Amino acid sequence: MGKKAAENEKVAGKGLEGKYLTFDIGSEVYGISILKVKEIIGIGNLEIHAVPNIPEYAKGVINLRDKVIPIISLRLRFGMEEIEYSARTCVVVVEIERGKGHLQMGVVVDSVSEVLNVSAHEIEAPPQFGTSLDTAFILGMAKVKGDVNILLDIDNVLTREEVEILGDAA
Repeated sequence: MGKKAAENEKVAGKGLEGKYLTFDIGSEVYGISILKVKEIIGIGNLEIHAVPNIPEYAKGVINLRDKVIPIISLRLRFGMEEIEYSARTCVVVVEIERGKGHLQMGVVVDSVSEVLNVSAHEIEAPPQFGTSLDTAFILGMAKVKGDVNILLDIDNVLTREEVEILGDAA
């Protein structure tokens, strides 16, 4: 590897180190900064209320301690096939930036794995090809314990317009 490539690899993970909640969607493992995660709830414990005229990946809203929270399926958002929920299916409640404020949103994942401590040297820049995911919302690729985890920028998984639609639904 050349000197320039090695420098780029070091810069890729700078500022991204920290703890990440990891979860599975299909055969891939994803991570979200633990600072964005507010709660994890088994989907079997929730009643999701349908809302008309919202995108297909939006499953509806839940009432969580008197707060209405929109729910999206990351599986559908990423263009994957929908599957039947299992006992391991969870909703991860996250707080995302919404204009000048914040929005709590639930994301449906196949299963939650663990919290990983990821150091900067374990993070590489997202690939420019070879992934079915739009790389605009990938912070980086973490190589931890022999596995590759896709670190998501949860604030950018949805466009500003999509966040507004979901915020209005809630």
